[in-house]
Amino acid sequence: MLPLVAIITVSRSEVRFVEQVPDRQKLVIEELKSVQNIINRMASNSFQLKAWTVTLVVGTLLLKGDRFQSFIAFIPIIAFWYLDAYFLWLERLYRRLYDWIRLNRPTTDEHFFDMNYKRFIKDEQSRLRIMFSLTLGWFYGSIFVLCLIYVVFTVARGG
Repeated sequence: MLPLVAIITVSRSEVRFVEQVPDRQKLVIEELKSVQNIINRMASNSFQLKAWTVTLVVGTLLLKGDRFQSFIAFIPIIAFWYLDAYFLWLERLYRRLYDWIRLNRPTTDEHFFDMNYKRFIKDEQSRLRIMFSLTLGWFYGSIFVLCLIYVVFTVARGG
């Protein structure tokens, strides 16, 4: 069991106790809030990557140059597709951490406030497999196919 925990503030030359927290449940809730904030940040990053993908692909396709310049549009698609898979992978790992805390914290103090997700990597799918999951595969795959059709027609008609 956890001993009586003190929340402290530190100034330049002194350490003083502000509040003593005897309630284990408050600490568990704070630990869960910390993990939930990380999960929310990963989901936000994923959403922003999707917006940036559409923006950059449309921007690169609108640039007029030689007929092979349209191939530049595939760079943000592939790069952001991988980054989105990475953030989804991290989000899933932190969800596993959240579940572990939720289920195991009442019985153990092991890994207390430890935000290290690496102990769950072996249980999660690879990033490449997540890239081709249903949600990411349809979103980025459809953009990839539409861009490919546009490039084929652009190159075929000579401009």
